[in-house]
Amino acid sequence: MRVFVTGASGFLGGQLVRALVERGAQVTAGDVHRGPALDGLDVDFVEIDVLDPASLRAALADHDVVFHLAAIISIVGDPTGMVWRVNVQGPRNAATAALDAGVGRFVHCSSVHSFDLARCGPSLDETGPPTTHSDSPVYDRSKRAGEDQIHDVIADGLDAVIVNPTGIIGPVDLGPSRMGETVLQFMERKIPVGVTGQFDFVDVRDVVDGLIAAQERGRTGENYLLSGSRISIHELGLL
Repeated sequence: MRVFVTGASGFLGGQLVRALVERGAQVTAGDVHRGPALDGLDVDFVEIDVLDPASLRAALADHDVVFHLAAIISIVGDPTGMVWRVNVQGPRNAATAALDAGVGRFVHCSSVHSFDLARCGPSLDETGPPTTHSDSPVYDRSKRAGEDQIHDVIADGLDAVIVNPTGIIGPVDLGPSRMGETVLQFMERKIPVGVTGQFDFVDVRDVVDGLIAAQERGRTGENYLLSGSRISIHELGLL
């Protein structure tokens, strides 16, 4: 099986590529640059830009499966517009390129934030309200809008599924990721104050298993929440 992974140099991307290689897949890793998350892995690397449809069409040719992980995470808005472009147009470009290339299964990694967490009530499942309200953070709205782009290409014939992980944590976070950096700063007492409240955090290895399960058994057009345990940042720092 020939598999292409976008965003392969990221925290989740590197873990997914490693798991796919261990399962015997022939993996091509795609990203804007090859990072340390791919060190030691016997994979082809292709430099891609998800905002360049032509480069994607060339990169995805002759692949059976595509995992689209490339995205920009932001908690400070979108001052340059890149968050919206990468998280909305990027999925559209990747999905369209996969359809044109005859890819058999496309797995899009979105986020729990594509659901309106402020309006979902005490619990959330895959039927929860979408994040479309104008007062929602731009990152959250961009993840829902990116899913809408995927559904448009599904309507054109793409076999695609969507996964929605919660806060991803875990080992071998070489970047570190934004979440990993926050945990490290808390543990090293570089964050002098904290706030009450909790969030759902999921181990990166479980997210990898969920992505592969979605590829193997997911139903076209469906979303799959990938969650772990609801804990506070303080509790997270003590793990």
